Amino acid sequence: MKFLKKLLKWVVILFGLLIVILYATDTDYLIKAVRTIYLKGHTTAYLEDYKEFDNQSIAKGTPQPWENHVDYNKAEITDKLKTTNEALGTIAYVIIKNDSIWFEKYYDDFNENSKSNSFSMAKSYVSGLMGKAIMDGYIKSLDQPVSDFLPEFSDGLAAKMTVGDLSSMASGTNWDEAYYSPLSITTRAYFDDDLEKVMLGLKVIDEPGKAFKYASGDTQMLAMVIEKATGKKLYDYFTESFWKPLGAENETLWQVDSEGHDLVKAYCCIASNAKDFARFGKLYKDHGKWNGQQILDSTFVAKSITPRFKASPEYGYGWWLKQQNGKDFFMMRGHLGQYVIVQPEDNVIIVRLGHQKSADAGIGTYTNDISIYIEEAYKMLKNSK
Repeated sequence: MKFLKKLLKWVVILFGLLIVILYATDTDYLIKAVRTIYLKGHTTAYLEDYKEFDNQSIAKGTPQPWENHVDYNKAEITDKLKTTNEALGTIAYVIIKNDSIWFEKYYDDFNENSKSNSFSMAKSYVSGLMGKAIMDGYIKSLDQPVSDFLPEFSDGLAAKMTVGDLSSMASGTNWDEAYYSPLSITTRAYFDDDLEKVMLGLKVIDEPGKAFKYASGDTQMLAMVIEKATGKKLYDYFTESFWKPLGAENETLWQVDSEGHDLVKAYCCIASNAKDFARFGKLYKDHGKWNGQQILDSTFVAKSITPRFKASPEYGYGWWLKQQNGKDFFMMRGHLGQYVIVQPEDNVIIVRLGHQKSADAGIGTYTNDISIYIEEAYKMLKNSK
């Protein structure tokens, strides 16, 4: 009994020392990481982790339900798609043809209204909000310096950084996109309760505007710029600019760093469902128009889905770009395989949400599952004719 008491005493002492060390080294965010992710059996963020964080509610306006296609759910899912969905834990797979729901299927106790984390699909929304802020006159153009809004980036190379550089992932900062390292800035940003402090600690080490380098921090900084420019919280600007006008059927949630600081985790973390996510793909497919109203400038939309750099044809301004089978696709894309994939000429939108994606070939590169989701959707469409 004495031994157990002594052992318990030392465990408590060591645990206390560990907590002190974490706070002393400014790595106390790891406590939240352990509590919300690792102790729940995960090694990275997961689809329903939004329940463990502070969120701001995004209200719906007047819902505009998608119509069902005349051939709604008549198609048989292909064997390859079925195998892929099972292997990678798909929770939603939706094909929209001619602005109508042509096929939809949900898995793992999720349904058409279930919320799940968007992860980096949120980046497309934030880039769109930048375009909206330009359209509304809050931001002059893509070329306006970031330092006009964030004076901390007024010196040296940082003074050359523009809002367009943030949207196109060309800031030149020292952001390290490492999801599985507990000490990376990506992990810190996900769990820290003062995200602005984290962002203002970034350094610009390469000349901005010269090359694409995938960095979630660029989108987070862009969100801070938009808030400064508009004088509005990003979640409020998002609600009035897109969520309500596009007729979302469900309210949604956007994670914030903490109740006290109330800054959205802009590079990720909108919790919604497949058919409401798809609305933003439709807006861009239709050149920024929704029900005849120009929600977003068509020139900006066209620029967004065109590569900025010849050396990086896979990215425009907030959107991923991919060629497959002679067709050009643009897409929203998130960690673990969240996708809204658009082919405008065929008037097709493919949405896939799930627990996993196929093995990474490196940050920013395309995983094999994306090609499968496109290929098998087109086989289903072809076989139904």
